[in-house]
Amino acid sequence: MFTTNFTNLILNADSYKTSHWLQYPPDTEYVSSYVEARKGDYDVVFFGLQAFIKDYLMTPITASDIDEAETMITAHGLPFYRAGWEAMLNKHGGYLPIRIQAVPEGSIVPVSNVVCQIVNTDPEFYWLPSYLETALLRGIWYPSTVASVSHYCRSVIKSALEKSADSLEGLPFKLHDFGARGVSSMETVALGSLANLVNFSGTDSMTALIAAARWYGMTDEMPAFSIPAAEHSTMTAWGRDHEEQAFANMLEQFGGEGKLVAVVSDSYDLWNAIDHIWGESLKADVENMGGTLVIRPDSGEPAKVVREALERLAVKFGTTTNSKGYKVLPDYVRLIQGDGINPQSLGKILDAVMNAGFSADNVTFGMGGGLLQQVNRDTMSWAMKASAAKVDGEWRDVFKDPITSRSKRSKKGRLALVETDGKFDTIKEDALNGQTNLLQDVFVDGKLLVDDTLTTIRERAGW
Repeated sequence: MFTTNFTNLILNADSYKTSHWLQYPPDTEYVSSYVEARKGDYDVVFFGLQAFIKDYLMTPITASDIDEAETMITAHGLPFYRAGWEAMLNKHGGYLPIRIQAVPEGSIVPVSNVVCQIVNTDPEFYWLPSYLETALLRGIWYPSTVASVSHYCRSVIKSALEKSADSLEGLPFKLHDFGARGVSSMETVALGSLANLVNFSGTDSMTALIAAARWYGMTDEMPAFSIPAAEHSTMTAWGRDHEEQAFANMLEQFGGEGKLVAVVSDSYDLWNAIDHIWGESLKADVENMGGTLVIRPDSGEPAKVVREALERLAVKFGTTTNSKGYKVLPDYVRLIQGDGINPQSLGKILDAVMNAGFSADNVTFGMGGGLLQQVNRDTMSWAMKASAAKVDGEWRDVFKDPITSRSKRSKKGRLALVETDGKFDTIKEDALNGQTNLLQDVFVDGKLLVDDTLTTIRERAGW
């Protein structure tokens, strides 16, 4: 009978890993591996290791895990190192004899630098660091990539606000996570949506709130917020001839002093909705409700639609000119663009807005697939590679240097990360010469040594 247990760490690996204990040189004692983003368009915002450790490495391997792994792996056609796993159970109580070092989560590091390093702490388990590659790399590359993309988007929006707005106060809410329905699994939502919250405070992914409490200590503080918002079904259920009543109902139900309400307004004719419903029939209601109406287009070419929507709203509601010389709509009306948003389109839309004389403060963005799903391991060329091995008492460099792809050349030796005058360098550990190694012990022999809150991580990332 084959196992159906997804929590068995022994089976959380690529199949070929089960044969690697037989492939290392005789008398191998330690193997050290590192993780890096080899290249990409974004700086690395390191995030997610703590979540991975808490969910996967804090529970010891059991005899039952070993038994079911042996059944599965041998039937699968591969050798199983029962003696090795049983030695871990007998010597270490099933806890992994490994040391994981990493930069603090939320750290911003240029690509092509080590951000995590793993080595065994007991020479009997030289095969263990590389065995964990599949799970560990996956636990790092996805949330770190989302956090990196999100941070880049924050920098684009921040630059636009610095150029065209009087204040950066609204920056944490300028990119709202719409991605929950478009990702591959619940865990993807938890990790990806939470990674975005390293940089922003708006999400419609409630799973991220659970993740923040579960992995990052946010049990007494709400890490993100949302507002009542319409979808097409709730607007079109009223019928085309009653769109005005549908809009009015939104103001009646959710308007009020200090409140925000978002209404998708392109179910039929966005321009009619702006010019005649919001800008005429319901204008007084919008002006007097005491809160803010956020109008949402949801189709068309984003830069053109946002620019024209702002121009039409300006005609109907007027604008003021801020200290930077850009037009700002009244506080009671704003725009959110949630269709077609990705790191590239974001800048184009903001340029179009500012070129039309409007402040970036008039617009908020919602991002779904472009934030959480349109990334993969190759987005930043993430890799985990062995870089050093101690064999018969001596450390040796371990690396690959394929002549057919210099970009896949790997690093050598036990590594360290240092920073000098804002410049990061990956060097060999034995070359530190008193410099501070930014790689810190995070997990040693079954114990989590660092337990950061999301608040702390946000501060590192530049809040």
